[in-house]
Amino acid sequence: MSATQSKGQPLPFAVAGVSMRDLLAAGEAAVLISTPPRAPEPDLSEPAPAEDHREAA
Repeated sequence: MSATQSKGQPLPFAVAGVSMRDLLAAGEAAVLISTPPRAPEPDLSEPAPAEDHREAA
């Protein structure tokens, strides 16, 4: 059997020249890009009373 032939045991991972760090960073970037932006939170504070508001007659 030559040195280039497989010995019957598959590799536990595919060797493609990409580090796990790069794969994880790419996955995180994909999540950030594919997540829609959050809607603005509604203003829950009470409106300030108008100073020149008068009662109807």
